[in-house]
Amino acid sequence: MINRKFSKLGIVCCLFFGYGCQIFAQNPLSTKGLQNPGLKGGMAQANITPPVGCRLAGHFYESISTGIHDSLWAKAMVLQQGNNKFVFIFCDLIGLTREISTSARSKISAITGVPFSHILVAATHSHTGPLFYGFQHAYFHNKALKTGIDPHEKTDYVQFLINQIVKSAVDANHKLSQIKIEVGVTREEGLSYNRRYYMKNGEVIFNPGPLNPDIVRPAGPTDPELGIVMLRNTKSEKFQGGVSLFAMHADTFGGTEISADYPYYLEQVLKTELGSEFISAFALGACGDLNHINTKVDEPIYSPDNSSRIGQKLGNAVLNKLTKLRPIQQPSLKMMVAKIELPLQVPTKDQIDTARKIINNLYQANASGEYMKRAGGESGDFLKRVEMSKYLNLAKQNKTVSVEVQVFRIDAETAIVGLPGELFSELGLAIKKQSPFKNTFVMTVCNDKTSYIPTRKAFTEGSYEVTNAIVKAGAGEKLVETAGRLLKEIKTNQ
Repeated sequence: MINRKFSKLGIVCCLFFGYGCQIFAQNPLSTKGLQNPGLKGGMAQANITPPVGCRLAGHFYESISTGIHDSLWAKAMVLQQGNNKFVFIFCDLIGLTREISTSARSKISAITGVPFSHILVAATHSHTGPLFYGFQHAYFHNKALKTGIDPHEKTDYVQFLINQIVKSAVDANHKLSQIKIEVGVTREEGLSYNRRYYMKNGEVIFNPGPLNPDIVRPAGPTDPELGIVMLRNTKSEKFQGGVSLFAMHADTFGGTEISADYPYYLEQVLKTELGSEFISAFALGACGDLNHINTKVDEPIYSPDNSSRIGQKLGNAVLNKLTKLRPIQQPSLKMMVAKIELPLQVPTKDQIDTARKIINNLYQANASGEYMKRAGGESGDFLKRVEMSKYLNLAKQNKTVSVEVQVFRIDAETAIVGLPGELFSELGLAIKKQSPFKNTFVMTVCNDKTSYIPTRKAFTEGSYEVTNAIVKAGAGEKLVETAGRLLKEIKTNQ
């Protein structure tokens, strides 16, 4: 059940389905009777860069930042039609906890009047941003505190982050002006690869290494679609900002400098062409099993050059599509949300006790992360680190986790889906396939981290993503089913 108060502008309808989720169609003030109500939009950003010396996320060892290559940002986009408003915030972070997103969304709602459910806070999943939640954060932080202070965490980054997320949204709301929305989808092949492979011995291996002769074929699909949503000012006819959506892990940069990864370079391409005031936000598609590593060539896996090459290709693809984007002629802003329970894995007491006994040795061994630089993605004790960390992450969890599925309708042909966690590409493609909308933008790592969300088939195959997943098999398909129901309902519900 949704345990919060909604605005008196309220809930239009409530539908219950047998699979145990609660769905709300929300339209605070109907635009019926208004003559083609104009669209307003605004974008703003707030710096969320942590201090140099913070721990970096995306590793199973302690990695300390040594500098700032490029700043991290919370980038907000507000859309308004009549009294209907959507707020989207995209953060250059590996993920967000539900506590952080809930706090930020509540404050934004209180300040702007936008209903809580109409606000989406997403992460770009950059692996060169700060580590500020989860078992690994707690482990390293508490270990440091035993000596007096934690030199890598001198400030309250979580509170700073919440404040900056709120600031970005409030500033974007203040900048509302008459706009046109232009949308489109293009394809950028050859950037993203499924990183799970069937091997000759029958196993499925994550990142088996370049030129590995035992590779048979990828274990899943990719999604080369690049989604584009642009806001054009009706007076100046200039693009003031936009969102690019692509399904590939933001883990190309490597090293110990803070960076937004390839979305930074995408942004630089767009700013060069569209002006320094242009705000380029990035949304992550369903890419739990996708990254940039081409196993058919032997080349460096992580480097700023990799990030630059990928970001520039995506940026140029956006620019090449600009003149072919479809203007939204008849906007019909509406949103629906479903809150559902996903079953979590429940480790045994013995598994938790074992993890506590051996985790110190695992984290101290190869502390520099040298094991990750070897050819095999599962070499050394990598999977053991992942497994033990997961058990300790789950030690204080309930048997289920409550998550939101958000669907935002822009017009009769365009919808945005917001989902938690790192959804496998096959699941994202399934949502698009069953959607009644011509353009369906599936955004992931929204409002809550929820780790990996593999397919049922992947759960039978194992490997890294399955070892790291905290949900049970079937959680991904439940998200797909829920998103499909919402998309069909919102398509016809005026």
